[in-house]
Amino acid sequence: MPIEVRDLTHIYNKGSASESVALSGVSLRIEDGEFVGLIGPTGSGKSTLIQHLNGLLKPTSGHVLVDGRDIWEKGGSLRWLRQKVGLVFQYAEQQVFEETVRQDIAFGPRNLGLSEREVEARVKAAAAMVGLPADLLQRSPFELSGGQLRRVAIAGVVSMQPQVLVLDEPAAGLDPKGRDEVLSHVQDMHESGMTVILVSHNMEDVARLCERLLVLNQGQIVANGTPREVFSRADFISEVGLRAPDVVALMEKLRERGWPVRTDVVSVEEAFAEIARELGQAKGARASP
Repeated sequence: MPIEVRDLTHIYNKGSASESVALSGVSLRIEDGEFVGLIGPTGSGKSTLIQHLNGLLKPTSGHVLVDGRDIWEKGGSLRWLRQKVGLVFQYAEQQVFEETVRQDIAFGPRNLGLSEREVEARVKAAAAMVGLPADLLQRSPFELSGGQLRRVAIAGVVSMQPQVLVLDEPAAGLDPKGRDEVLSHVQDMHESGMTVILVSHNMEDVARLCERLLVLNQGQIVANGTPREVFSRADFISEVGLRAPDVVALMEKLRERGWPVRTDVVSVEEAFAEIARELGQAKGARASP
């Protein structure tokens, strides 16, 4: 189920003294099963863009097509769209509101008119998918840790069985353990066949997880490529107010000091392998007669 955006422009408070252009002529396409990262400096339009993908915002001009269908076609309903494209906000408390975790996860499926048996099956499946133990289902979501609360919010969306999952900074504010747990479950959902669109300011996370990156700056897409392609453009990354993953800077420093290492690595695992390779070659050279 591809998503296509054609020449999308969004202007807040159009015609007023506080008019602000958030998106200008944005076009993109996301294919089935992709894991796409959406990055850019604060205020670049990332959150505005993803709210268009499931109809929370209506374009000032342009079109959003999901599975070949314009979501704002005349006389259409957005109910089908909300079942296909699930959006998880940055702050989980914005979309968690029921008295218990079970009730919160069940809210969406129940509103679809499903039987209680099917609702319960979806609750259990969604909770398992995001790593929520069964003994937490009867607790208030607001008694949970930040990482657990974030997983409740994701489970509430996953229980609708969307084909596309859009996440706005799902690991923001979490400690390293909570971040790794949340992102690990997101990765598992992608590997199960779900299309994932991840908004993040953490370049290490997007470099490790995403297959393709879209870079937004001042309401326009200014780069589209693999993490290796995007982060290898050091001057460009700096110009748009981002930074490459720390391992990129590390490899560049090693190169400056005479190590013949690649500088296009984007993950800790790649950097480790590259450094180990160079150390092995250096050791072999010293051992040669």
